[in-house]
Amino acid sequence: MAIKVGDRLPNGTLNEFIEVEKEGCTVGPNTFKVEDMVKGKKIAIFGLPGAFTPTCSAKHVPSYVGNFDALKAKGVDEVWCISVNDAFVMGAWGRDQKAGGKVRMMADGSADYVKKLGLENDLTARGMGMRAQRFSLLVDDGVVKAVNVEAPGKFEVSDAGTMLKTLGG
Repeated sequence: MAIKVGDRLPNGTLNEFIEVEKEGCTVGPNTFKVEDMVKGKKIAIFGLPGAFTPTCSAKHVPSYVGNFDALKAKGVDEVWCISVNDAFVMGAWGRDQKAGGKVRMMADGSADYVKKLGLENDLTARGMGMRAQRFSLLVDDGVVKAVNVEAPGKFEVSDAGTMLKTLGG
């Protein structure tokens, strides 16, 4: 069953490739507990089928990178991109998309977390295995405030513009 408004995000882990060592984070892939990362924060989360794929690279990630300041102005603390790729790929894609300091590129390498969200997408027939559906969530202190899930093959409701409208602007 897919996550819905009013639900608490499920516990789980996501991985992020850290470019610069900082307290508690080494350079390279680091594992983070979702339940710890969301405490006291308003987060815009979007998920997509895969790094370096056409719509994801040309439209989805750029919509959030380009609207980062507007999202921050509306009270969003962080923006996450979740994809079923490994942290190395997500790190490289983040560099390619110039997402640093704006969008956290969160890897869900085995699709464990998107399955917990109920937002997995089986693309085995297309040679891609289990992936994420294209979606966005607005989460406040771990509680889901908005859910936007795209119809197959569409990119209409999970973009940053829709997220801004959800936030009142």
